[in-house]
Amino acid sequence: MAVPKYRTSRAKGRARRTHQKLVAPAVMECPHCHETKLPHRVCSHCGFYNGIEVVTPGKTEQSE
Repeated sequence: MAVPKYRTSRAKGRARRTHQKLVAPAVMECPHCHETKLPHRVCSHCGFYNGIEVVTPGKTEQSE
């Protein structure tokens, strides 16, 4: 098993971790109701996607 010969300095370790960070999700405005939504998703407020009402808002489907 490989064992490091020397201790990694703080700068070297931190430089390696510079790309490990959180990124805020992209949001856009719904063209129908002007609420914020994720791109390429049905709007949870009005139920429209690409100008067509896909789901009726407020109703939840329950399988019984």
